[in-house]
Amino acid sequence: MRWIYISPHLDDAVLSCGGLIREQTLSKTCVEIWTICAGNPPECDLSPFAQSLHTLWGTGLETPALRRAEDIAACTLIGARYRHLSFLDCIYRQSRDGNWLYPGEQSLFGDLSPEDESTANTLQTFLAATVKPDDILVVPLTIGNHVDHQMVRMSLEGLERPLLYYSDVPYVLEHHSQLSDLTRDFQSQVYTFHLQVLSSWQESIQAYGSQMEVLFAGVEKMRESIQSYYQRDQGIRLWKSD
Repeated sequence: MRWIYISPHLDDAVLSCGGLIREQTLSKTCVEIWTICAGNPPECDLSPFAQSLHTLWGTGLETPALRRAEDIAACTLIGARYRHLSFLDCIYRQSRDGNWLYPGEQSLFGDLSPEDESTANTLQTFLAATVKPDDILVVPLTIGNHVDHQMVRMSLEGLERPLLYYSDVPYVLEHHSQLSDLTRDFQSQVYTFHLQVLSSWQESIQAYGSQMEVLFAGVEKMRESIQSYYQRDQGIRLWKSD
């Protein structure tokens, strides 16, 4: 039996569940993190928005490779296996006629483009053929409404099998009110762990150096935010539908 954490991007599962994952791997539970949007975009064909993000992150043309390396380092710190799929991040996806599906920041948190239905179907087909009946799948609740999180959740729910859901960090830190709406008919369980594991979680998040300023305004703010989040339940809460 495997616990498989489905991560839309190269950081989501560790950001949201790193403490629980470390607690599980310390007890010899088999844990894997599958990142969906980890593919390489065409080097010579990026939108102005994608180029601006590469500049903001300080990663340039090496962005996908550098972010995969960060994720490998983070997964290693918490003892999880990793799998990087080749789907493109939404900032790189285009319509059939060549238009950018998500040309600016506001579009990242709006409705999923109808042209992404085929991508979601392809992902669902892959997952249906790959996951095993006894695998435990842990997926994002979609707090924050990021389009890649929406696509991943939709694909997983299309499998029509039991799922566990995690709160999307860092979005839940700013949009905690969305949690009650998204989990109204769900049951939850808290998975507790101690401060030593919290420290490992914070260290694993720190491995995502390119994202630290953008997500948390620095390492110290990240550590404070994650500790505060941990203290709500002394662990991490997961949800399941009735």
